[in-house]
Amino acid sequence: MIPISKTGLEELSFGDSKEDIFHILVNKNVSPDGIDLEKLRLADPRNFDAALSSAGCIIMLNEIEIDELSRRGELNPDNLHESLYDLAKEEGLL
Repeated sequence: MIPISKTGLEELSFGDSKEDIFHILVNKNVSPDGIDLEKLRLADPRNFDAALSSAGCIIMLNEIEIDELSRRGELNPDNLHESLYDLAKEEGLL
């Protein structure tokens, strides 16, 4: 399992609405400097999932999903990095 210290939290925005703003838990072993967001923005939409995986994406949620999981008490928006890490661990993504 990847320790939390080897992960990071990044934000990717395709627009201004909540459905266009994404929070990504990143495996720093794969992308030590974080995901190259410019390269990701240019990725072929048909292969976007593969581009995310190869860039070290562990889990990616938009702000609507973050709000819903926070409302249910499954995420803490004030400590999103640790909360997403815990969710990824529970889901077997680590």
